[in-house]
Amino acid sequence: MKLLRTIRLDASDTFVFEQAAEPGEWAVSGAFVFWNRDPAALEGKARSAFRGGFLGVSSFGWSTLVQIVDASAADRAHLLDMLAQRLIAQFGAPSIEDARAAAEEEVAFAESLCSQPQDTLVAVHRSFDNDEVRETFRMLRLRAGQKPARAFSFLEVEGEDEQPIEAVDLVGLAGRVPK
Repeated sequence: MKLLRTIRLDASDTFVFEQAAEPGEWAVSGAFVFWNRDPAALEGKARSAFRGGFLGVSSFGWSTLVQIVDASAADRAHLLDMLAQRLIAQFGAPSIEDARAAAEEEVAFAESLCSQPQDTLVAVHRSFDNDEVRETFRMLRLRAGQKPARAFSFLEVEGEDEQPIEAVDLVGLAGRVPK
């Protein structure tokens, strides 16, 4: 089976999100975090997390990219347990059974994104249209024969039908990073 793990190709997640996920955490989409919030009212780092973040389950931090990796049944069970515990602690799930059912849905959805080969990177773009959250996913694969080295060495992109409305000024953001 395959699951999603957070990956950090540069330091941008550490200043784009309030809390960045650590590299290598099991990840889920994380859209449920915004379930009872008005996405139109989100600002700053919370808006960045809504628009383009995957949720690292260990830290409940955000990652711009996740990587498709092989996983065992034990890895999946551990992910379910961690997420269920977080749903109780952070969101007040009424019981472990309810939390596990919700965690199962989240993990199953994450698994559904893993139809591409191992090491494929996945990016998300979320929007709020007509009172519903919409997610689109992009699959970024290495060129044939290329080793993962730099963030900008990925060429093949799937799911680029919708273009994000907002642009991120990485140069401007980098100028605000403390030295």
